[in-house]
Amino acid sequence: MNLRPFPDRKIFIAFSLLALIGGGLVVFSFIGDGTSQLICTGAFDNFQSSAASMQLRAILHYATSKTVPQQSLDEISISFNVLKSISPCNFLVFGLGHDSLMWASFNPGGVTLFLEEDPKWVQAVLKDAPDLKAVNVKYRTQLSQADDLMKTYRSEPECSPTKSYIRGNTRCRLALTGLPDAVYDKEWDIIMIDAPRGWFAEAPGRMGAIYSAAVMARNRKKPGVTHVFLHDVDRKVEKAYAEEFLCRKNRKDGTGRLWHFEIPPAWNVTDGKGGTSFC
Repeated sequence: MNLRPFPDRKIFIAFSLLALIGGGLVVFSFIGDGTSQLICTGAFDNFQSSAASMQLRAILHYATSKTVPQQSLDEISISFNVLKSISPCNFLVFGLGHDSLMWASFNPGGVTLFLEEDPKWVQAVLKDAPDLKAVNVKYRTQLSQADDLMKTYRSEPECSPTKSYIRGNTRCRLALTGLPDAVYDKEWDIIMIDAPRGWFAEAPGRMGAIYSAAVMARNRKKPGVTHVFLHDVDRKVEKAYAEEFLCRKNRKDGTGRLWHFEIPPAWNVTDGKGGTSFC
């Protein structure tokens, strides 16, 4: 989720982001409990809501920044519309960048957690945005293993959709076992996969993130679906793993390099397969 330089032709995106974040602040002011006035005429220190404070910080950041998010405005808008409809919610993001402040501001009052592979990058981002919740994670795969992992996971019972789990599942190489307990202990309403790196052979690749997101969604106990957003679907591995684990039938919409899936919990699947297949 690193960002590109700010060319003149991207000015429209910057102003559009300000409008989205500002609109979110207004919406949040109406869904509050009414005991705290978020839009007021007093000084900034009258703001009592940390959520409103983060949204204001995001507005200031994008009003003065010379960078824009890696995702396009159309791609961002799909995720924003879902967040607007279900926020506050539990939002898990694979990847950390300067645009992370934007994502957190879209989920006022909710839990937004970022997972990042580079510890130095975590420190750099949190230095400028200390209110963000981000942790460093390690992956045990490499992009060069993607084809082999796809071929062999079916023969490993611990990877089976009928008994798949993530925490402590060392036998399934696609399961992300190195995540903090906070990830395993919470049911995530939205999962965005825009990391780890996946464009050179030694990179971790997103195979484990996609598989684990599918397992988390299928193991959901609460009613409703889990929204999964996958970026960079123009790449071979992302596309293949999405079709294997997130499933074409669950694809809600998409644009550019982003696909949006709505994955029901396994207990609510009525496809005649009894939950014995991911797709």
